[in-house]
Amino acid sequence: MRPSLLRFTDLHQSYPDKRPAAERREDFREIRNRFEPAAAAEQSSRCSQCGIPFCQSGCPLGNNIPDWLALAADGRLREAYDLSSATSTMPEICGRICPQDRLCEGACVIEKSAHGAVTIGSVEQYITDTAWEEGWVDAIQTAPPRGQSVGIIGSGPAGLAAAERLREAGFDIVIYERADRAGGLLTYGIPGFKLEKPVVQRRIDRLEQAGVEFRLGVEVGRDVTLADIRAEHHAVLLATGVYAPRELDCPGADKGVIGALDFLIRANRDDLGDAPAEDDRLSATGRHVVVIGGGDTAMDCVRTAVRQGAASVSCLYRRDRANMPGSAREVISAEEEGVQFHWLTAPLAIEHDADGQTRAVRGQGMRLGAPDLSGRRAVEPCPEIIREIKADMVISALGFTPEDLPGNLPSIDLGVRRSGEVEIDRATRMTSLDGVFAAGDIVRGASLVVWALKDGQDAAQAIKSYLDNRLEVLGAAE
Repeated sequence: MRPSLLRFTDLHQSYPDKRPAAERREDFREIRNRFEPAAAAEQSSRCSQCGIPFCQSGCPLGNNIPDWLALAADGRLREAYDLSSATSTMPEICGRICPQDRLCEGACVIEKSAHGAVTIGSVEQYITDTAWEEGWVDAIQTAPPRGQSVGIIGSGPAGLAAAERLREAGFDIVIYERADRAGGLLTYGIPGFKLEKPVVQRRIDRLEQAGVEFRLGVEVGRDVTLADIRAEHHAVLLATGVYAPRELDCPGADKGVIGALDFLIRANRDDLGDAPAEDDRLSATGRHVVVIGGGDTAMDCVRTAVRQGAASVSCLYRRDRANMPGSAREVISAEEEGVQFHWLTAPLAIEHDADGQTRAVRGQGMRLGAPDLSGRRAVEPCPEIIREIKADMVISALGFTPEDLPGNLPSIDLGVRRSGEVEIDRATRMTSLDGVFAAGDIVRGASLVVWALKDGQDAAQAIKSYLDNRLEVLGAAE
């Protein structure tokens, strides 16, 4: 029998069970088990079906959440999947890695009424994982060939989302990726305990089966020029992401500090079964690890270090727990796995022994001051508080900025902002170069995967409109 809706008053909020911390410390498998069908239906039935669906407006993709929750509560999972996938090219990935507590679930009406949000992300993952298992995820249906091609530089979430929508519209698609695998940060930046790699690979395989061509190990600016790509295609999309790390600026930081992405890429390569690294500089095994930063990347680093068998893992963040930019759920999971947090602590210096080996991080105690222009409270030092944390491996996870695109993709006409992001016309998504578009983090700065998917889908529509207009002009000229 179908569970009635609006059951948030008699059914408590519930997530799929986590595997025990002692167990999950030993592997890179995802930490939560799957929802049982009855539990997924019950949690979906908690939806209040409110007149104004704030969960939908809280989702960057505008997913029609109340309707697919109602279908899931009714056991109509195939219809729920069809509705969910209509607005998102990767619903099961968003279900796993979106910070729902800051997006859809954070905006949920029953969350605001203190009943606990509907567990939207877990239901979303359950629906689409079931669809894959049941064979409901059909091959990409493509429109008749248009005789036009689009080159996409970068195979992260923005590039993959754009490729799917453009291929559906009948365009020929070539994706240029400098790494040896497609997926960008989905493959190499996000650890398996949050997103197992077969989940990403099946999306890439689906695109290949639809005729999308991946040219791997091809770095634009080194192996091929942007001019070459523009000459080969009718339009080009820049979806390169942002990979340049923000540098740690304190005495001693110039010696031995590891970049977060270097550490995570190596760990993901190990998880994927690649050949071992030639040295152990990027391995946390047996070491006292200190991660500096408070975002989701920092949480990925501390939890990866735990799984690699670090002797101890600590995280320094200059604000308090309530002001941490990373997901609160990630912090809880990290604490369960043995990570020690030093709140209100900023790195004052990286200490080294006489042989130049890292031995400790000296931390400056901080306090929250008056709000800045954004409304966020600034931080200021407490000179009387100095902490020393033992460390023989220090990882900097302070965020990412764009690489030098004009330098890597030589073109004096490519407009970029002072901070390095590509400038686009917000209406057309086009850069200063005719027929060259941009999407994802390279436009908005380091952000969430769900925003990259949104941008990629929007860019695909903009490219289609641009090429439709060109065909109309050419047709009129004839």
